[in-house]
Amino acid sequence: MTLFFQKELDKMKKHILSLGAMVEERLRLAIQAIADGDLQIAESVIKLDYEIDEKEVEVEEECLKILALYQPVAVDLRFIVAVIKINNDLERIADEAVNIAERVANITGKQDDVFRFDYSHMASIVEDMLKKSLDALVNLDVDLAFKVVTLDDDVDDLHANAYDLIKQEMLKSPEQAGSLINLYLISRHLERIADHATNIAEEVIYLVEGEIVRHGNY
Repeated sequence: MTLFFQKELDKMKKHILSLGAMVEERLRLAIQAIADGDLQIAESVIKLDYEIDEKEVEVEEECLKILALYQPVAVDLRFIVAVIKINNDLERIADEAVNIAERVANITGKQDDVFRFDYSHMASIVEDMLKKSLDALVNLDVDLAFKVVTLDDDVDDLHANAYDLIKQEMLKSPEQAGSLINLYLISRHLERIADHATNIAEEVIYLVEGEIVRHGNY
């Protein structure tokens, strides 16, 4: 491995970890907007999404440059391929955070007696999954990556519970259908973030062990 190649790999690692930190912050703010019904926070998440998009493109360009210039093989090639996929998942997580912020904005200001669902437990697990998946990437920690994968089932269960409760409320209060649909979609967006965090964890497992573990092949 040449010194220049190693420097390019190190720069790429810094870029993907920087993106990860940005996405973690966006998710934290989106979750805070849910908890507080804070329109200002929700709008800031929406307005600053362009920063994530720009960073995602920057990481992808770095990866493609390395592939073109150095034609890496073996573990280095696996790492670059994993980063390309993780880069995409991080951008999608940020998009889901924007979606959450938009739902919060739609609900905020509606009548005070509208049904509210407590997303604190589900949001906490999702936030933890993203943190663990990025920590697993930094430390190439397969055990931690597998923990993320197992947590996905918990989020699926909470998502199903939210659906049942909100559906029951919709039958009782059809006049609140618009707000209730937005409330349900928050659950859907959190569930999708958990899926993307799981994808990142699975890429870490592939990177370290060279084994594809998607679709429940653990």
